[in-house]
Amino acid sequence: MFSRTLTIERIDAAGLAHRCPIAQIDNFAMRNFTNDAVFDDTLPIADGLLEVGLRVPLDRLSAAMEDWFRRKSYLAPGERLRVTEVAPAQAPTQP
Repeated sequence: MFSRTLTIERIDAAGLAHRCPIAQIDNFAMRNFTNDAVFDDTLPIADGLLEVGLRVPLDRLSAAMEDWFRRKSYLAPGERLRVTEVAPAQAPTQP
């Protein structure tokens, strides 16, 4: 079911990438906050890492996560969120 691994990073105003804490990713992934069934196939696994199923559209996920992170003040003005799919052979392991 969770066949893809994504990195979730906060890009600061200087352009530096920082892995998003698992607590923030998990907060988004809870359906009672998103109310969108398409995000049911998400599983936070570590800071900056999210496993997702094939039916999760990355463009929608990225937009929804960035909106949620801004509403929760996880992103400051001038920061943005970067969601990137990791190739299977390059998928990082949990720390």
